[in-house]
Amino acid sequence: MFGHNNHHHFHNHEAFPMRHWIRHTAAIPKGFLRCLVLKLLNMKPMSGAEIIEEIGKRTAGRWKPSPGSIYPLLAWLQDNGIIMEIPTEETGIKRYKLTEKGKKLLEKERAIRKELKTKFKFFIPPLTFSFLWSVSPKLEGVFEFEESERKFFSALFELTENLESKFSKEILHEVKKILDEASQKIEELNRRLMEA
Repeated sequence: MFGHNNHHHFHNHEAFPMRHWIRHTAAIPKGFLRCLVLKLLNMKPMSGAEIIEEIGKRTAGRWKPSPGSIYPLLAWLQDNGIIMEIPTEETGIKRYKLTEKGKKLLEKERAIRKELKTKFKFFIPPLTFSFLWSVSPKLEGVFEFEESERKFFSALFELTENLESKFSKEILHEVKKILDEASQKIEELNRRLMEA
């Protein structure tokens, strides 16, 4: 997933104080990444680098948040008493776990997402798309459309986050129409491949 140099690079970030990272935001960090980080830390204590690697593994390398996204988020969560640093014998590595406040926030976010999923079953959460995406990177030519794929997932991530703060049934129906049209075109391509 990560080369040795990249892994070392991420852990170097751990050695810097959290306040080294920019935190010029009064708003709550975007919902999707925040919720995902809370879920991972609820499973076990993790460092920023470990969170990045775990997300990369869970999405088959299709999406990995940058250190510039993860570390300011961890700083915000710690400042607000949602996570806390735990002692570690590993030099320069900071691991975090959820506080009771963090566990309550996670339950609240799960309830919100469950309600959205119940009301609009056709709208599959973006992370599900990434988990289901199983095209092998070994297939010849598969990397030719990776940039388009990343843009697609990125747009869905952002849409999910925006819908959490400003829900719109009209927008969801427009998204459904777009996804239906895309599905029909891909199904047509499948038929062409089968008939070839």
